[in-house]
Amino acid sequence: MRAVTAPRAARALLLCALALPLVIALPAQAAKRSRAGVASAAHPAALHSNSVLILDASGKQVLYEKNAEAVVPIASLTKLMTALVVLEARQDMEEALAVTDLDVDQVKHAASRLRVGTVLSRADLLHIALMSSENRAASALGRNYPGGTAAFVAAMNRRAAALGMLHTRYVEPTGLSSENVSSAQDLAKLLIEAQRQPLIRRFTTDHEYAIAQGRRSTTYHNSNHLVASPAWDIILQKTGYISEAGRCMILLARIDGRPVAMIFLDSQGTLTRFADADRVRNWLTSKTYIAATP
Repeated sequence: MRAVTAPRAARALLLCALALPLVIALPAQAAKRSRAGVASAAHPAALHSNSVLILDASGKQVLYEKNAEAVVPIASLTKLMTALVVLEARQDMEEALAVTDLDVDQVKHAASRLRVGTVLSRADLLHIALMSSENRAASALGRNYPGGTAAFVAAMNRRAAALGMLHTRYVEPTGLSSENVSSAQDLAKLLIEAQRQPLIRRFTTDHEYAIAQGRRSTTYHNSNHLVASPAWDIILQKTGYISEAGRCMILLARIDGRPVAMIFLDSQGTLTRFADADRVRNWLTSKTYIAATP
């Protein structure tokens, strides 16, 4: 075997030295790809909602998204904007408002436990609209806005524009119309703003609430069973459903001490959105995710 001459050895050492930074850089790049791989692999195979956005609400960092820009009907997620407009108008929350024939659903002919002629405070109407998606309550809130329902809907759209919800449109305050549309990206902006309102946080996370209708009491329950789960620490939530929108849910929860926003749109199946939320929580608390987080 031939001996390596000094000049040849020197050239070999020089080439190794030039290549060394690339060798050192590769593990960092690989780690970056690995983190991206964990984020992408943990969800698409498991999450079944058609449009998803998961956001670290403290830093507004996107943790995962899937068709988050898609503009779709949002059903009763509409009621978060309804609540925001009511509260920001600073109307008297103890004012008594009557449910009338004008609040009966003529779009979907949906059933309601809130009888025509019932008189409740504005706060009570907001409570059951947010907690149980009571459509007649949301309608009465909009109808009793200065200028009536048309002025209320205009205020909803102005507020959406002010929040930068550029792909959002409202035509009524309940969410029964499929013409109420938004995207997961837009709804994240609404969620971050709505959580500033203590009443929205409280009403959306109450387990149940009773109202008086004549001589009888009617007890409403939360439309989201996750609020009663000891596994969850929910700050704010809202569910929704019409056939055109599928099952929807918007959720702000503390996971390992940090606020995480979740938007699930167009879920097919009664329990899909809740199962997706559980999958996200399990992923964010998994050793795989924690190890991949910088």
